[in-house]
Amino acid sequence: METLLKTNFNLPGQTAVYHGKVRDVYTIKDNLLAMVATDRISAFDVILPKGIPFKGQVINQIAAYFLQSTADIVPNWRLADPDPMVTVGYRCEGFPVEMIIRGYLTGSAWREYAAGNRVLCGVTLPEGMKENQKFPEPIITPTTKAAEGHDENISREEIIAQGLVSEEDYKQMEEYTRKLFARGSEMAAEKGLILVDTKYEFGKRDGKVILIDEIHTPDSSRYFYAEGYQERFEKGEPQRQLSKEFVRQWLIDHNFMGKEGQTVPEMTPEFCEEVSQRYIELYEHITGLKFQPAPSDNLEERIEKNLLDCLENLAE
Repeated sequence: METLLKTNFNLPGQTAVYHGKVRDVYTIKDNLLAMVATDRISAFDVILPKGIPFKGQVINQIAAYFLQSTADIVPNWRLADPDPMVTVGYRCEGFPVEMIIRGYLTGSAWREYAAGNRVLCGVTLPEGMKENQKFPEPIITPTTKAAEGHDENISREEIIAQGLVSEEDYKQMEEYTRKLFARGSEMAAEKGLILVDTKYEFGKRDGKVILIDEIHTPDSSRYFYAEGYQERFEKGEPQRQLSKEFVRQWLIDHNFMGKEGQTVPEMTPEFCEEVSQRYIELYEHITGLKFQPAPSDNLEERIEKNLLDCLENLAE
């Protein structure tokens, strides 16, 4: 089965292209972005050598589903989905801050808490909490990109004092972050899931703050299964997560963690097919929709044609 590992389009009005770990991003006339979700898969900061059938379609369509489902409460960059693997939207000036919102004490926040820290990104945490416990109210713990590319925790006060974001814009980002998380949590609950924590990115266009990039996909969000959550929490057992963790686990089982001298294990067609099925399950569980696989022949040709038609329509 054909997979899409990389695109090299030369689109009308194209001014830049960026190949990320998973997406190829084309800038058009400096005011539009075309984001192609490829079938590439990465783990431990390494892009694995083979593509996963339908992964690009799954990730793109989950993001489109949530952008569409939240557009009534928060304006976003999305204009069109001309192909199952593509989103086209406005190019914005992105803020150098990621808004991370947490409904539960888990992951890096729990590690900080367990080490005795009770202030995270300027937010004071209650005493006596346990791992995976729900916060009385969701907390926002922003990060900023450091020069060397690592995400650094930062407080609201520091962001404003350093001039990274104006106070007015930051207040708007905070309000949007809470609204999005509340909507995402409601939608997850309807599917028997808990939206544990997630991150949002915002930019500015025509003087307005808008949501950019993707939201609520397994790449940016952590979900627990609601069934059995309380019981596992009380027993101190790990929670069941809906995520791409199974790929990382397979690599660890085959002695690969992205370290020097380690070799990526052979990705057999059977393994790639199994991962593909897991991604399709993720899509169906998170959205509640039946996955409709797009034809996988001549992927690049199909995407280019759909993109060209879309750009022509937007130019009219």
